[in-house]
Amino acid sequence: MQAWRVHRNGEPSEVMELEQADRPTPGEGQVLIAVRAANINFPDALLCRGQYQVRPPLPFTPGVEICGETEDGRRVLATPALPHGGFAEYVVADEAALLPAPEALDDAQAAALHIGYQTGWFGLHRRARLQAGETLLVHAAAGGVGSAAVQLGKAAGATVIGVVGGPEKAAVARELGCDLVIDRHGEDIVAAVKEATGGRGADVVYDPVGGEAYAKSVKCIAFEGRVVVVGFASGAIPTPGLNHALVKNYSIVGLHWGLYNTKDPAAVRACHDELTELAAKGVVKPLISERVPMADAARAVQRVADGTSTGRIVVLPSGGTR
Repeated sequence: MQAWRVHRNGEPSEVMELEQADRPTPGEGQVLIAVRAANINFPDALLCRGQYQVRPPLPFTPGVEICGETEDGRRVLATPALPHGGFAEYVVADEAALLPAPEALDDAQAAALHIGYQTGWFGLHRRARLQAGETLLVHAAAGGVGSAAVQLGKAAGATVIGVVGGPEKAAVARELGCDLVIDRHGEDIVAAVKEATGGRGADVVYDPVGGEAYAKSVKCIAFEGRVVVVGFASGAIPTPGLNHALVKNYSIVGLHWGLYNTKDPAAVRACHDELTELAAKGVVKPLISERVPMADAARAVQRVADGTSTGRIVVLPSGGTR
């Protein structure tokens, strides 16, 4: 089969190599899956760089989520078992963790409904307890993770403020349904949020960026607000001032969605059922900006790594348009 493999750590465009490889062999409790679509996530770039919390042995194939078909014909969502990631024609995955692909979505959309939307749902509902009528501030609102949070926030009845970088991404955020879009390149985030909320601030902040985004967030967080720490796409991990959290009476909550797969797998399945229902109603629909053939995967992962993409880029191993 064809598979992208990483033999040394570095930038995706430099270290990902398309090769012929043997199909992976399922272990106990695993199944072989033909990949129909593999969604690109920021962790794929971190894997290439050797900066992810999981460091598979070299060489490995990146690609942390797919939509595929099992040997018995089931269309499923899966997180492949590294080192045999999703940027390949076949993967293996744990049978117990497979989820049925939503019928309302095509393969590319279904592949993108998994990690990003699960992260958004758990972050907003389990960790932040977002309520209808509250104000939600989403950083990187036009990106893959942020766009999911925007849609889920609107579905929950929140007023959604999206922060983006540049006019192109601002247009995408508006199309997603943001009630207010702030372009951080030319606008003052703190002033804009306070003006939009009558001085109150945001009740919930969804932050997959870290760095300066976090610093701005805690300056415009509401009384009893919640900052959900999702990731550090900026590359800068903030150091929270706990005295500031105390004085302003807000919460800082971490979210590591992957832990739910082992700590509370029933909650993951219940979340998937809700996401499937929302997709069937057309309330949420993954924003697929590009569907690229296998040969273009490394360049596409690099665009995600550089933060120049919007929505989701999905790799189609067959070269089709599913």
